Amino acid sequence: TRRHSSVNNQSLSALNPGVNVFSPMGFSFGKDERLNKRKHIQELFERGSSFYSYPFRIFFLPLPAAEVHQVLISVSTRNFKRAVDRNLIKRRMREAYRLQKHKLPEARLAMAFIYSAKEILTFAEIEQKMLLAFGKVHKMAKYSNDSIGNPK
Repeated sequence: TRRHSSVNNQSLSALNPGVNVFSPMGFSFGKDERLNKRKHIQELFERGSSFYSYPFRIFFLPLPAAEVHQVLISVSTRNFKRAVDRNLIKRRMREAYRLQKHKLPEARLAMAFIYSAKEILTFAEIEQKMLLAFGKVHKMAKYSNDSIGNPK
């Protein structure tokens, strides 16, 4: 069963006019969007590209056969001993991703967002930093696709 919120789908469409809330890239963050297969995660860390954009370390790898982007979200136990704090940060990261994922490039990617800051940032800060990270992913994915397609 689905929970009903005070905001209906028509008002969500009005807030973000270019986004179809009924499409796979709507505002949901379903199980198919989570990167959870050990083989895929290992491949992402071994063959994927990475960069640092405070407070995230981001790994990404193109997924040509995937229907949607797949995401792994992680928070270090070394930096946050209490599970309550780690879960709070992961919830904020998932929500920021869910609301902004329509700004990612069209090419499907496997991505890992690893939170590496030593302090707990507010949701607004995490959302802003996630947008900056999306911009870098977009540029780097485009650059890696161009260089693969056009070897010098």
